[in-house]
Amino acid sequence: MSNLEKIKRLRQNTGAGFKDCSSALEEANGNLDKASEILRVKGISKASKKMSREAKEGVVALSGDEKVTSLIEVNCETDFVAKNKDFVNFVKELSDINNKCKSDLELLKKSKMKNNQTVEENIIAIIAKIGEKITLGRSKTLQNENNLNFNYLHTVVEDNLSKLAVIVSLNTNENNEKIKVFGKQLAMHVAASNPLALNPENIDEKIIKKEEELINEELKASGKPEDIIKKISVGKLNKFKEDNSLLNQQWVMEPKKKVKDIVKDLNVSDLKIVDFFRLKIGE
Repeated sequence: MSNLEKIKRLRQNTGAGFKDCSSALEEANGNLDKASEILRVKGISKASKKMSREAKEGVVALSGDEKVTSLIEVNCETDFVAKNKDFVNFVKELSDINNKCKSDLELLKKSKMKNNQTVEENIIAIIAKIGEKITLGRSKTLQNENNLNFNYLHTVVEDNLSKLAVIVSLNTNENNEKIKVFGKQLAMHVAASNPLALNPENIDEKIIKKEEELINEELKASGKPEDIIKKISVGKLNKFKEDNSLLNQQWVMEPKKKVKDIVKDLNVSDLKIVDFFRLKIGE
């Protein structure tokens, strides 16, 4: 096998650039296995040096079907790399594996990709090749045999890749056009309105406490009496909970009605919004 053929084989196996492959082969005296190991070690070194950087760009990837649907955030440092062909192809394959792993990130990292390398090994290789920090971010899978999942992608980069994605899960025995239209519209509503939870009681207590502190700080600065402040604070906090719970939000396509009113108007006796997940890059 000629040196050029070895470099080509090494590039196919590792994804490293021509110059790096040539140097590794020279260091390994033409031994492909040793050259691959040299590139792997160099890749780990390059990757570790980039881990202190911020990676706030990237894409959200959607995978699965209406029964098992997953979203995963894959971050990089620049929007330029987020559109890079190697990065995009990596994320697409990764996303399908993530759906099979049900968003178990530890299991995902150890899973093998088409090149027979683990996801973790491929991340190291792509960092070395592209030159930016690449990380796996938030991820979630909505799965239930009795539910139907719907999605919406905003600011699409490529098929099933975007900057903002939503999946919603509905429970109903019906699967007609009316349900499909509502499912899509609900996902769009979640994208626009960014609810914190399905109901007020499901909002994270830490978020409630922080909001209460901000409200009280603002009211104390107004100089109002303590008893008045307390009443106003309770009212403002209740409004915050209402505004940020999906079922109580104003329906974006008909603001005079709430989401729960739209569900009732559909006149589907067993229709229930079960869950949702919204994922936006940099948020």
